[in-house]
This record gives sequence, C-alpha cells and structure tokens, in this order.
Amino acid sequence: MVDQLTFAQENRERIQAVENSFGGSGKPLSQLGRVLIGEGRLMKQSRRGPQPKAFFLFNDVLVYGSIILNGRWHKRQQIIPLEDIQLEDLEDGVRMRNQWLIRTPRKSFYVGASSYEEKRAWIEHIEDCQSRLLESSGRTLGSKYAVTWIPDQASAVCMRCSNKFTVTQRRHHCRKCGFVVCGACSKKRALIGHIHPTKGLRVCKVCHSSLSKRESEEEAQETSRVRGDSTGKTGSDEDEVEVPSEEEEAEEQMEDHDPSRWVDSWSPYVYLKPEHVRP
Repeated sequence: MVDQLTFAQENRERIQAVENSFGGSGKPLSQLGRVLIGEGRLMKQSRRGPQPKAFFLFNDVLVYGSIILNGRWHKRQQIIPLEDIQLEDLEDGVRMRNQWLIRTPRKSFYVGASSYEEKRAWIEHIEDCQSRLLESSGRTLGSKYAVTWIPDQASAVCMRCSNKFTVTQRRHHCRKCGFVVCGACSKKRALIGHIHPTKGLRVCKVCHSSLSKRESEEEAQETSRVRGDSTGKTGSDEDEVEVPSEEEEAEEQMEDHDPSRWVDSWSPYVYLKPEHVRP
C-alpha cells in the first residue's frame, strides 16, 4: 500500500512537471489513471528537415513538442491518442538512422532515435500501451491515416507542373498525396474527413480531380440506393489520405532552427519502471 501511494505521488509530480514545461500554451495532462511511461528526445522529420523534439509516452497518449531554453521548456504541444497511432519499422535512411514511421489520421511523420536499442524500446512500449488500451476499451485501430509530406528540399521543382521554385514561387504541400507543389497547382480545396471534418484543405489539381470523381460516384451510388436500385456499391477506396492543416503548415514554416537553443540533439529514452505501465 505504501509503495502504491508513493508511486501515485511520484507519477503525479512527473506528469505535472511535463505539463508545466509547456507553460500556458499547453493543454492539461494530469488525468485520473494516466501514467507517464517514459520520455526522451527523437529527431522528427519536418518539411524543412530533421529536428529534435521532446517526446513523452503515457499509458494512453503520446505527447511531443519543440525544445526551447536548453531543453527546460517546450512549445507547440501535440497530443496523440494511442488508439489513433499506427507504427511502421523502417530501415536506416540517408538523413535519419534508427527511424520509424508514426501514422495518425491527421498527421504522419518519421522519427529517429539515437540507437537501435532506443528505437526498439520506444516501439515496443508504445505498442504495449496501445494493446492494453485497445483491449480495455474494446476498440480497434482505424484504417485511414494521413500520408507523410515530402520534405521541401526533396524537389527543386513542382512535382505536378515541373516549374522551378523561387522566392516568389513558394512550395506548398498537397494534403492528399503529400507532393511538393506550386501555388498554381494547388489552388483547389477538398474535404478530407479524417484530417479535418469540416474544413477544405489544400490539394493538388490531380488529387482534386480524383476526389471530385469519387464524390460524384458516391453521390450516384447513394441516389441509386435511395431509389431502391439493387446495384451494389462499386469503386475502390482511395489511397490513404494525408497530413496537417494550414495552421500546422504555418507552424512548420515558423519552426526555430537555431541549434544554439538546443543542448543535445539526443537524450536517452527514460523508461521509468515496468510496473508503471499500470497505475
């Protein structure tokens, strides 16, 4: 009993410390039954290249944010329910080693650890917490996830019309395919429900045509169904759709890249104790 009370108090203090590190801009993290499993720094692939981020694994959510003031404070807090996460192990890349892919309905991105052992610890602990959560809730993983954005530096030209990017010809990203495209090729907007249920998001002209065609087919099928048409539903599912909203793209563009504000790109993943998996 004493050990349980001690653990509960220590857990509350750890969660409060994480919550306080985000200041007034972060959302409250203290919640009944929530346990902080581990924390550490990972390199996250953004549109401008790999950046160090602070990650915190809880028994029900994954939280991450940008690192400021020598790692003592964080900003741009992101909270992802573990039920919404799909992980994919990957081979080492040219720009990032010990990497894996984190897919969510709203945003998907690559992260890399400082060592293979640390990478395996993150993946195994996330999957373990996720399986316990799904088992207790009776839920299953979703099927629609955002695609990853192709980094800005991966293409010097629009991936649709091949026009060269310049100071005035800015890069944009299609939320449907993740391609780097120019403004002229991404004037259209489309509703992508699992990214944003009500707001039209920037898409390239090719994806807009594909989505419009699919929408027309679905409307025709619905009309046939209402009229009592016995014809079954045809047409296949579209490719899994994609990533962040306009606000998130703006945040990526404003990301602070001054290395002097970070202590170390890496800090070891700290797995607290095996018994911390459960309150």
